[in-house]
Amino acid sequence: MQNIVASADLGQEINLNTVAITLGLEKVEYEPEQFPGLVYRLDDPKVVVLLFGSGKMVCTGAKIPPDVVRAVDRIAEELRAVGLMS
Repeated sequence: MQNIVASADLGQEINLNTVAITLGLEKVEYEPEQFPGLVYRLDDPKVVVLLFGSGKMVCTGAKIPPDVVRAVDRIAEELRAVGLMS
C-alpha cells in the first residue's frame, strides 16, 4: 500500500475563513490559532488536502497519482463554483 504526498499551487491567494464557512464544517477543519492551513477531507478520491492562504496545497493519502490530480481539480472547481477563485 502506498501513500502519495504531493503539493500543488492554485496560483492565487485564498481566504481560508470564507472557504471554511462556505464549504461546510463537515468537510473542513480550520483553527488558525493552532495551524495556518485548512484541512479538507475529500471522500472521492479519499485524500486529505491542506490548503493555505497562499493558494498552495498539500495532498496526502492518495494511492495513485491520478487521485492527486482529481483532488486538486475538484477543490479548484468547488472554489470557483462558490466564487472564491477566479
